[in-house]
This record gives sequence, structure tokens and C-alpha cells, in this order.
Amino acid sequence: METKPSTNFVDKLVCPGDVVLDLSTMTNQTIKLGGGLRQDCDTISVTKAGRLRFSKPNKYWVESSQKRYVPHAEDSVIGIVVDQRSDNFLVDIKGPTLAFLPVLAFEGGTRRNIPKFEVGTSIYVRVVTANPEMNPELSCTDASGKAAEFGALKEGYMFECSTGLSRMLLSSPTCPVLEALGKKLSFEIAVGLNGRVWVNSASPSTTIIVANAIMNSEALSGVQQKIMADKLLQKIQ
Repeated sequence: METKPSTNFVDKLVCPGDVVLDLSTMTNQTIKLGGGLRQDCDTISVTKAGRLRFSKPNKYWVESSQKRYVPHAEDSVIGIVVDQRSDNFLVDIKGPTLAFLPVLAFEGGTRRNIPKFEVGTSIYVRVVTANPEMNPELSCTDASGKAAEFGALKEGYMFECSTGLSRMLLSSPTCPVLEALGKKLSFEIAVGLNGRVWVNSASPSTTIIVANAIMNSEALSGVQQKIMADKLLQKIQ
């Protein structure tokens, strides 16, 4: 059975104070709230302006184009190592405070095989906990303890964008600009929900084209993204 959103506000612009969900009408349903939403008794209201988004099976959030990132548990983000302590790495994830990555928060991590990251290393990590009163905790494993796609991002090019663009790049189905580029070019990409994107390929020119296409795509419709990507690809043919 296909999961459908329980509100008509999905993909529409919403403002602080808007009530977008009435829980009293949603029997036997469990929903997950992302950024920009809060629960007041039986209602879900908006706390920041943006566009209400929904992903299966049951997550809602408000997408807005902002530079500042507010950490949320289970977000995948790109961090930059700024210091190493005896028990953890201090990592910049563009949040209000530095996050910490325990030295054992790696697949099979033990005191005998602690990874070594130089200051400035980019790493793809998962936010484990995010409380306003505490520094966020990170991990280089998924919820099952496997490394999955997490770890150091070697070589390549990392750039910053809005959090709204990051979410667009991670949307399902694949966003048009990445779909168009993927048909013609071979490259690796890691997208952090904190507004950082890492791109790597065998050719520096390919990396530059992919990065430029992504940065130019934020304000474009799906059709416009494909047209823009096709024009950039024509320059290297």
C-alpha cells in the first residue's frame, strides 16, 4: 500500500504559526518531525518559513534555503576536523557549536586502531544526538554499526551551499541535475544536510562542471536544471 502524506500543505510555502497537521485525525499513524516543525498537543505547527516536505514512510520537515545548519539526529553531514583530543575529534559541521566524534565511533573501532585525521580533513558522518544544551555527537557508522558510506572524503572538491539545496540533491527520485550529469559523466558525490557537497572524479574538469551545475541549480525547475546541465555538458564534447 502506497504511503501518502496526511496534509495538503506538502510542497507548498508555509510560515511560522501555520498548522499543517492535525494528529487527532491521524489514527494509528506514527510520524517523524524534521526541522521547522513542532508539536503542540494534537497539532503540528511551523516554526520557520519555507516549503513543507514529506518523505516516505512518515517524515515531514520544512525546507528552507539557509546557510546556518541546525543539527538533527540521524542527519548525514560533511564535517571538517578542527582538533583531536584523547577521546574524540572536534568537528565543524556548520552548526551553532562544534560537534564531537568519539575515536571509537568507527566500524570495529578499538583503542588499538584509532584513525588519524589531520586538521582540515573532510569526513562524512552521521549525527547521533543533537540537543540544544550539548555539543552534537557524531559517528562514522550507520545505526547498525557498519561503516556504510561514512568516513574520510579523500581528494575531490568540497563546497558549501544552502541547506535547501542539499535536501534537493538528496531527494527521491534523483533530482534532475544529478540525473542529467550522471548520464554523461562519471563522478562520486557526497551530500551533507548541513549545506556541504563533496565531488570527486578522475578529471578536474569533470569535477568543476559537476560542482558548477549543482551550484547553479537551486533556483531552477526540474526542466530548467536539465537544460542547464545539457548546455554545460556540450562544452566538453
